[in-house]
Amino acid sequence: MSEMKKKKPIKLKLIIKGLLVIIGGFIAAYGLETVLIPNNVSDGGVTGISIVGSQLFGLPLGVLIGVLNLPFIWLGYKQIGKSFAIFSIIGIASLAFGTSLMHHTPAIIEGDTLLVTVVGGIILGFGMGLALRNGGALDGIDMLAVLLARKLPFGTSDFILFLNIFVFMIVSTVFGLQGAILSAIAYFIASKVIHIVEEGLSGSKTFQIITTHHELMVETIRDRLGRSATYKDAYGGFSHEKFKEITCVINRLEETKLKEIISEIDPKSFVTVYDIAEVKGGNFRKNNIH
Repeated sequence: MSEMKKKKPIKLKLIIKGLLVIIGGFIAAYGLETVLIPNNVSDGGVTGISIVGSQLFGLPLGVLIGVLNLPFIWLGYKQIGKSFAIFSIIGIASLAFGTSLMHHTPAIIEGDTLLVTVVGGIILGFGMGLALRNGGALDGIDMLAVLLARKLPFGTSDFILFLNIFVFMIVSTVFGLQGAILSAIAYFIASKVIHIVEEGLSGSKTFQIITTHHELMVETIRDRLGRSATYKDAYGGFSHEKFKEITCVINRLEETKLKEIISEIDPKSFVTVYDIAEVKGGNFRKNNIH
């Protein structure tokens, strides 16, 4: 009975994630068909190539999105895993079906190029981010970039940028130079929205502080911020001095206040700050400040 109870929440969670991936695909399709494409603005990646192919050869956009993404789905299965491949199939199928379903939907914005790129980028990015947050992808170019980055001495983001330069060069043959530039701007906005949707608006940061006033620093962080902190021994490689390295996880809204505390207690302390995508476990709970 206990195993059955465990399986039900897992299945329900997978169903919910699948539905959210589908919704993400339809949102992205809406952004393409009602904002970007009617104003001669494209997307990057495989979707951008599919839009160009659809304009040049008169083929249905949904069919091209589905067919051109097939090799990348296989790549995702081999490199990332079965569940990612399944959710990506669901997402890409939703995007492909959504573009076919909304193909004759009237444009919600026409003419204003700035508004088109901003609104189109936001809608597209929100849909793609929703799919990625729930374990699927709507475009295969990211999977190709991950594979190439492993085999060559470049980062994944560098490859995504590099590959999309060629995509926008292809876009310029159909939508002209202005269309390619607007497409690049819309793609940039979409990528930022994807990041926000994936990681959330609040986010967290880790502060690592090397100081000789560790006890006072930890006490002040606890009293003024209501946050706990840990510390460990650290040794200077040049000076051979012994320090304490404090680690504290906070939300973005508390960053300025923590910097003020550090500056007040030990202006000479060495501080490094890291963005955190997710915090789990432990006791990341904010205590009351008195």
